[in-house]
Amino acid sequence: MAGSNDVRRATPDDRLAIIRLLKESHEAARFTFPFSAPHADALFQRHMASGLVLVCGDPARGVLMALAFDHPFGAGKWAKESVWYIAPDARGRSAIQMLDAYEAWAREQDCVTVGMASLATNDVSRIYERRGYAPAETHFLKALA
Repeated sequence: MAGSNDVRRATPDDRLAIIRLLKESHEAARFTFPFSAPHADALFQRHMASGLVLVCGDPARGVLMALAFDHPFGAGKWAKESVWYIAPDARGRSAIQMLDAYEAWAREQDCVTVGMASLATNDVSRIYERRGYAPAETHFLKALA
């Protein structure tokens, strides 16, 4: 059995723990729309089939999911994080280890750029900047009634 904060590739057996983490992430982000377990499961399945799913802990207490794609403007292959969340009681060195593993995976996919996002409700951009990431774009959202 893995140590409490070991970073590893997810397996299908991690599915329920990851869906639970995605629900925690949804609540922590203070999204105003309801959490959808079927959508969380579909997200997990898609990333297991054609992307990256990293977890820390056994059972999983953190998750990082990413996909690699050809940039639509011809800027080469990019890796983009879809979700990154670590339960508060499991935070620590595993966060850096997850980023290391994600960046290594992106290199294996021949990506020229790796991206991370930071929510306005949970700004972790200082972590990214210390690792050499630079701000690239700010998104604004408006709910349509």
